Amino acid sequence: MINIKKLASNGLIFENPTLRLVLGTCPTLALTTSAFSSFGMGIAVTFVLICSNAIISMLKNIIPKTIRIPAFILIIATFVTIVKLVLDKFMPDLYEVLGVYLPLIVVNCIILGRAESFASKKPVLDSAFDGLFMGLGFTLSLVTMGTIRELLGNGSIFGLAIWDPNVFSIGFFSSSAGAFFTYAIMIALFNYIVTKVQEKKALRGAK
Repeated sequence: MINIKKLASNGLIFENPTLRLVLGTCPTLALTTSAFSSFGMGIAVTFVLICSNAIISMLKNIIPKTIRIPAFILIIATFVTIVKLVLDKFMPDLYEVLGVYLPLIVVNCIILGRAESFASKKPVLDSAFDGLFMGLGFTLSLVTMGTIRELLGNGSIFGLAIWDPNVFSIGFFSSSAGAFFTYAIMIALFNYIVTKVQEKKALRGAK
């Protein structure tokens, strides 16, 4: 039986790929200059995670263990190619923004890691939901970080002006150093909160 609650809490909180496992850091640092690019990358990764997890789970008893990693990469690359073609055709602006980081989804540690540690050992539906929630955890983290950096750096969110950047903006947040700083603060705060929640649960359980 699928434990959706556990899969959701793992993907969104306790095993959040971006803020807990610190995976997929290249697109996290490079594409979070805006909420739009963050959302686009998150949705692309989520789609690939769901589809690749499901297919790998279906084929787990067929793929020889000696070639499982090349097989996983081939499956992942197939869905990344689908995403590239769809974005290039229907969303060329987003395709241009994502640039080289779109094909690099093939070697994203989150996707290959879930294929190896989860999808290759679990049933299809469990694997698909694992991909969904891991992808959502990644997307929410990127969008939050992108929103913070875009707002403070340019005075806008998803390209919509909130205030005049000539009146107030902190260009530091649009820079590479700003990406590292924002990411570090988010990791620290997120892990502090999650640790406190886990400690409270442990205390209640002990009682």
